[in-house]
Amino acid sequence: MEKSPHPIPSEDERLKNFQLFAELTGEELQTLIAQSTTVTFTAGQPIITAGEPGHCMFVILRGSVRVTARSSGQEVELALLKPGDFFGEVSLVDDGPRSADVSALESCEMLCITRMTLGVLAGLQPGAAIHLLAAIGRCLVARLRAGNQKYMDLILLGRQPA
Repeated sequence: MEKSPHPIPSEDERLKNFQLFAELTGEELQTLIAQSTTVTFTAGQPIITAGEPGHCMFVILRGSVRVTARSSGQEVELALLKPGDFFGEVSLVDDGPRSADVSALESCEMLCITRMTLGVLAGLQPGAAIHLLAAIGRCLVARLRAGNQKYMDLILLGRQPA
């Protein structure tokens, strides 16, 4: 993993198109970028390992990743994520271990946002922090609803006569 202070300024307009950053003004997005770190990973490189402590969430700027979990010795694919998607957000509010493995499918560039990043953002641009956390919350609720629907579908399928 290589680190750099932030993405090049020409990236800002493209990042504004990401759903996560859609409610941020240009100035607020600049503040977030200035307080964050950009990291790169090569194809096949692990990004997150289940069970390890988390320290940040990642927003995919370029490339794609695969999210997996292990169960009974088998690897199960949970998601394929692309630019604009994010993962690891639970680490911003919880000190528990990472719940899944994430690896780069191709060369990736990501924005790393830590609790400290959010704290500084809240001090410098309080509205930006509120908008960012609200966007993360909306995405988490959508994921929860989808997961609940899958769970209900499995329960209902299990009760249907053969």
